Amino acid sequence: MEFLDVVRRRKTTNGPFLPDKVSEEHQRLLMEVAGRAPSQLNSQPWRFVIIDDPSTIDSIATISGDSMTEAMSNGTFFERYKPYFRFSAKEMAERRDGMLFDKLPAALRPFTDQVFTKRGQKLMNAMRVPHKLGEENRKLVAGSPLLIGVMLDRSEYRPGELSSFYSVFSMGAAMENVWLTTVELGMGIQFVSFPMEVPGMWAKIETLLHVPDSLELMAVYRLGYVPAEQRRPAIDWTSHERKLPSQYVFRGTCQTPQTGWDTPASAG
Repeated sequence: MEFLDVVRRRKTTNGPFLPDKVSEEHQRLLMEVAGRAPSQLNSQPWRFVIIDDPSTIDSIATISGDSMTEAMSNGTFFERYKPYFRFSAKEMAERRDGMLFDKLPAALRPFTDQVFTKRGQKLMNAMRVPHKLGEENRKLVAGSPLLIGVMLDRSEYRPGELSSFYSVFSMGAAMENVWLTTVELGMGIQFVSFPMEVPGMWAKIETLLHVPDSLELMAVYRLGYVPAEQRRPAIDWTSHERKLPSQYVFRGTCQTPQTGWDTPASAG
């Protein structure tokens, strides 16, 4: 597969994975490509934990589902991320960023016009929408054959110091290598993020994984194989005019970008 094709087909998998276990060969390959990422002075500050034990995955899934329910119930999720929701294909095409709201879980679609209002929040809570979403989230994580936790060495990751930037930058590069490789392997990947949204929940995962004091757990991802028909097809980019929007072409002065890259809305 051509490299640019892999980059263009990269996506986040929001749906379920196949029940098949991720082969040891592929697990090793994912760790290899992560280790080939650049890092300051070849410090390689990242550490990974591979989780394939079903009981541990179930426990993390419960934490994730409970976190989503709480974040959705108290309104913090919508308040934090409302700048990224788009409510029509037209708005999505104009902005070229964010998430089209009608692609979110079906339980939320009836509340499109009211989701950011107090009345809408009360209505969703009364109809137990946050609980339904939390349960869906729990099932997605629980049905994942593999989780990967990524940690940073605290001797390198020192918030407020330049080494912290280098460490986070390197970790991002390592995970991008992993993410792109999942395309080649017919796999999907998604960030298990909700436990980070609710105070105390992330600490539960750290305890569950026995993260040592010398390391900082930065992120957890769920991975698995996806059915062939659900894999993102190759894109004929020759049919799209490729140009840099003027907002991103800085010629001597800094500007504030107003729109995203000029790519098809479906390429996010």
